[in-house]
Amino acid sequence: MSDYIQDLMIEVKAKNPSQPEFHQAVEEVAESLILVLDRHPEYRAAKILERIIEPERVIMFRVPWVDDQGEVQVNRGFRIEMNSAIGPYKGGLRFHPSVNLGILKFLAFEQVFKNSLTTLPMGGGKGGSDFDPKGKNDNEVMRFCQSFMTELYRHIGPNTDVPAGDIGVGGREIGYLFGQYKKLRNEFTGVLTGKGLNWGGSLIRPEATGFGAVYFAAEMLKTRKDTLEGKKCLVSGSGNVAQFTTEKLLELGARVLTLSDSSGYIYDEEGITAEKLEFVKELKNVRRGRIKEYAEKYSSAVYESVDATADHSPLWDHKADCAFPSATQNEINGKDAQNLLNNGVFVVSEGANMPTNLEGVKLFLSEGILYGPGKAANAGGVAVSGLEMTQNTMRLPWTREEVDQRLQQIMKSIHETCKVVAERFGTPGNYVNGANIGGFLKVADAMIDQGIV
Repeated sequence: MSDYIQDLMIEVKAKNPSQPEFHQAVEEVAESLILVLDRHPEYRAAKILERIIEPERVIMFRVPWVDDQGEVQVNRGFRIEMNSAIGPYKGGLRFHPSVNLGILKFLAFEQVFKNSLTTLPMGGGKGGSDFDPKGKNDNEVMRFCQSFMTELYRHIGPNTDVPAGDIGVGGREIGYLFGQYKKLRNEFTGVLTGKGLNWGGSLIRPEATGFGAVYFAAEMLKTRKDTLEGKKCLVSGSGNVAQFTTEKLLELGARVLTLSDSSGYIYDEEGITAEKLEFVKELKNVRRGRIKEYAEKYSSAVYESVDATADHSPLWDHKADCAFPSATQNEINGKDAQNLLNNGVFVVSEGANMPTNLEGVKLFLSEGILYGPGKAANAGGVAVSGLEMTQNTMRLPWTREEVDQRLQQIMKSIHETCKVVAERFGTPGNYVNGANIGGFLKVADAMIDQGIV
């Protein structure tokens, strides 16, 4: 069977050159699925995995817009509609200079399994642009979003493809995108999630990814009759996911020591309090400043800038119990993973998508720590996006308590699926196998039912 995976990966790399993140995502899932394909040859005969790897549709387009100096700018837009076996395509839009076809294909591929795990009827997709919102004013961002949606609107809809936000796409961008979609289609529908509360959005949506990663960590700890109370935690990032991961950790009695951005990170020995977190939210969400300012304001914190040439990230080299990588893909390599283990970390719950490389993942699994992979641990965001879609369809808003309760229940259900499936396939405690196989089975069975399409 390993020959099958080896041959598969040779084919994937040949068909998708210069897409290392996509190769990495496929390889991680394929290695888990050896356990399934051994027992269920019907999936292999129907080439289910090969079909999931190949997107149903890839849309790529130019996005011309005019900046405030009157200069014409041209960016590239994408939408990867990966798999619709269990529902309309669902997944975020990312605006960041690093965006390319390979990164979006990896994200869309991961999204298929993540959405399947939520128990909600959502397929997988992802999109975005190499546009950088940093340094742009509101009018420039608005003009870009309107141009982007002028093409994207042809390919999406509430029963076809429902995008959301991701890195670089927050409430401001969703608002501009939705306004242009509504104008072009002359209809008010739930075609985007992460909307403003007074025009179709859901309570808890901004918090959902971060809250969900913490709920998943709490569920993992329960299996060892432990809690987050008093735990020292390392959190990376300082955007939406990191902020609400920190907020929920504080609520559950944990101590958060770090936050970061692309320039560097802060380490606060005294811990990030609720008051300090409010400063971070204002710094990042309103002033769009750099995390360095935290250390300038609070003497208990030290700041260290990023060294792009270093073979490890010093953020992951502090004594702690838990780690919540919440920034971006591959921020934890093999050396970082070893540093975490050496410093006593025994819980890792991923708020970002694929933040640990394959070497790091293998180290975590070999040490038997509680390791929640992104497709399970950060599924809270898309889960509440699904709940927003439901509220839009019903034309009814739910209360904060109702949505949070549903989110907690979904994260418990995802944890239970991962735990039970891992045990069923002979790898108890391996949440990577549990998430990959649990997400795959639902999609695979739907694809078998629907024929070769």
